[in-house]
Amino acid sequence: MLTAAAALLVGVLVLVRLSGAGQFTAALWEPFTYEGVQRRILTGVVDTLTAFALAAVLSLLLGLLLAGGTLARHRPVRVTATTVVAFLRAVPVLILVFTLYNLTALRLLLDRTGTTLSGHLGDAGTWAAVHVTDVTLWALVLGVALHNGAVQADILRSGIRAVPRGQVEAAHALGMSRTQTAWSVVLPQAVRAMLPSIVAQLAVTLKDTSLGFIIMYEELLYVGKLLAQNIATPRGYPYLPVLFVVGLLYVAMCLAISALARRLARRSTRAPNVSRDPEESRR
Repeated sequence: MLTAAAALLVGVLVLVRLSGAGQFTAALWEPFTYEGVQRRILTGVVDTLTAFALAAVLSLLLGLLLAGGTLARHRPVRVTATTVVAFLRAVPVLILVFTLYNLTALRLLLDRTGTTLSGHLGDAGTWAAVHVTDVTLWALVLGVALHNGAVQADILRSGIRAVPRGQVEAAHALGMSRTQTAWSVVLPQAVRAMLPSIVAQLAVTLKDTSLGFIIMYEELLYVGKLLAQNIATPRGYPYLPVLFVVGLLYVAMCLAISALARRLARRSTRAPNVSRDPEESRR
């Protein structure tokens, strides 16, 4: 209680100080009414969501692969997967992003892929090559995906272990193979059980894309920095308003992810519409 009161007092003092410095005057907020500024912010949001979508898909796939590896029967596979997970979780995301950004092999691979696309797909290939050869995008995506994929692996492994052993044995008794049991029985229940943790980590993945700011990938935070540094008003540069707007947009995107996850959870737990008439069900 005392800590909360102290935090509230500090927050009030900060707001009073900022208000005294003129950070809440209308002049500093007026640039957000300009069409050019709004378009620039929208571009930053799109680039952020692009990086997030790619990193989220890759992290979930990597997490699934590593989770399976850590639970494998063969000891070499299990030890290797466990070591990779521990390593990727221990290395800071920023170091992964920086390493990939300065990796010559990644640049050569992206350049070669872009050349192949533009040579075989015409105009569409040229458009795709522009995005494929963007080193800042892929360094960010791969760095974020590697770290978050290791975290998702631990989450999925916990969910898989939580599935009752009896259900696995029942599936085997019905003649299902290990692969069929994993995909049809174990994995759906594991994902459903760990969905809140998976979604929470996806929100972390979204926020990790702000590290693109360091390598000059034009995501939302980097765009905010450019706007704050280049828009002069009679009351100075709008650093605080820009941070406020960028923060609200990140909160909105995280809430959208949570809302989507809740909707998927409701759909996955909804009982199927099964006919009560056996004859009708055979048709």
